[in-house]
Amino acid sequence: MDRRLTREALRLLESHQPFVRATVVKTVGSVPGKIGASMIVRADGSHLGTVGGAALEERVKELASTAFATQRGDLHHFDLQAWTPGGLPSLCGGSVDVAVEYVPARPNLLLWGGGHVAQALATILPTLEYDYSVADDRPEWVGADRFPQADRREVVSPERIWEVFDPPTFTHLYLLGYDAAKDLEVLASAIERFPNSIGLIASASKREHMFADLRARGVTREALGRVRSPVGLEIGGETPAEIAVSIVAEIVAGMHPANLRNRARDQSSSPRENDARSRSP
Repeated sequence: MDRRLTREALRLLESHQPFVRATVVKTVGSVPGKIGASMIVRADGSHLGTVGGAALEERVKELASTAFATQRGDLHHFDLQAWTPGGLPSLCGGSVDVAVEYVPARPNLLLWGGGHVAQALATILPTLEYDYSVADDRPEWVGADRFPQADRREVVSPERIWEVFDPPTFTHLYLLGYDAAKDLEVLASAIERFPNSIGLIASASKREHMFADLRARGVTREALGRVRSPVGLEIGGETPAEIAVSIVAEIVAGMHPANLRNRARDQSSSPRENDARSRSP
């Protein structure tokens, strides 16, 4: 095991960055990379470690790029025999299987407003090892008694929120505030500066008033389309705890799109096809 790779994987996880880990899991005959040889590929294409170099490594880098695009890994077989159909341009003569694993960015939430939904979220998030910070302009709503496991608890006005927090370090922003005017100011600045997922808890009326105000300020409909409102998966819940469950469920679903696509594909099969599969030996 390469300690450099372990340290880098932990660094990427802690900094909430996705990456791909490629590992040689099977070899036959003469190959450059032995079982356990690993490489980490970052989202910008840079990499650390090796699975054997040469054409094999370049092909694995291409597969890492695909894994980033699809958010899904796979197991790949390579023949290192230039003289065989489909073989890599290599004279090693053996074959190798490489597991390409996509590791999504570990969620890091910024919660604006330390009310009941935020507190309910703060109960669930640590169980999934998701990080979060909370911001509010009311000191009594962001104390350690309410959010004991928060990375940061900041008393800050809506106008200064991005002076205190660095937007790209968070994967999700949720506006859970108690004051529509203050929520609007955070949302207006977030649309311009926050690069990732934005969620807004609001009634239909509140949402339409806020969006109308933002359009009057010159915010495009395309930009407003980035804002998820209502937030969470539709489960029919109404209490703060139920809303928190729906929000977390939506985050989890967003981390596993390939699994959801496969499940949707399976469910789209006709009952006759499903019955035939269940009867097949």
